[in-house]
Amino acid sequence: MLKKINEKKAWVNSFETLETSLGDLQVLYEFCKEGEAEEEEVDSQYAETLSLFEEAEFKKMLQSEEDGLSAVLQITAGAGGTESCDWSSMLMRMYLMWGEKNGYKIKELNLQDGDVAGIKTVTLQFDGEYAFGYLKGENGVHRLVRVSPFNAQGKRMTSFSSVYVYPLVDDSLDIVINPSEITWETFRSGGAGGQNVNKVETGVRLRHAPSGIVIENTETRSQLGNKEKAMQLLKSQLYELEMRKREEARADIEASKKKIEWGSQIRSYVLDDRRVKDHRTNHQTSDTDGVLNGNITEFLKAYLMEFNNPELS
Repeated sequence: MLKKINEKKAWVNSFETLETSLGDLQVLYEFCKEGEAEEEEVDSQYAETLSLFEEAEFKKMLQSEEDGLSAVLQITAGAGGTESCDWSSMLMRMYLMWGEKNGYKIKELNLQDGDVAGIKTVTLQFDGEYAFGYLKGENGVHRLVRVSPFNAQGKRMTSFSSVYVYPLVDDSLDIVINPSEITWETFRSGGAGGQNVNKVETGVRLRHAPSGIVIENTETRSQLGNKEKAMQLLKSQLYELEMRKREEARADIEASKKKIEWGSQIRSYVLDDRRVKDHRTNHQTSDTDGVLNGNITEFLKAYLMEFNNPELS
């Protein structure tokens, strides 16, 4: 109930802030006409008011039940060995920097390093307002084209990594799982963390027979805590699967709309041509450094404007 109240408060606060900003703009405009304020002040206030308005309009598109939930983002290196592992670590850094810039609390739930460099897979949890709503469009294959630092001939190489995002369910969603359908394995977490982590089997691996889902979690030094987290992640993935079934059923009915499927190549990052392009929305930028430093909000907005706009449904 408190969560619902806070969501309503956020809308009220957003409206009041926008109303105040608009009032300030009107006053500054009147002062400017009287010669008591500079045009630059009016322009600055106008830009601030417009930004607040666009932010409120953007949030209006995040109306689905799951949009307000925390998000779990999993990056997995594709074929290509060291190249793909390095690309996965670059993607991880990109999402971490985006999350930090936007005030999200981020937890690393599981990580497997690459054999030479980078990472084979990583699972990150983003906690904060509309985390899943913003990130849900990142599902799919991300393609990198660059002159490889791992190739002695300096050849242009193409690498692939897949990103999978699903909402982290909370107690407001009741998902029943039959215990007989689950098997558990334990293992040593490895890495830093002291003797307990390295000598005791605190890491857990959960297998869900009906769906084929396998989840590994090494977040804490407690096997019980990791089991609880693994169950929450399983519920979240089952919820996401159900959401996807509903989305596919709706897409079959609305045949005129574009169909988005897991596994499709959604975005290309071409570093030597200084170009990042989203193949679903055709949104692109030449600021490759900015994108890899976490400035991906424009891509997230472009996706939501095209595929999640309630006025176009």
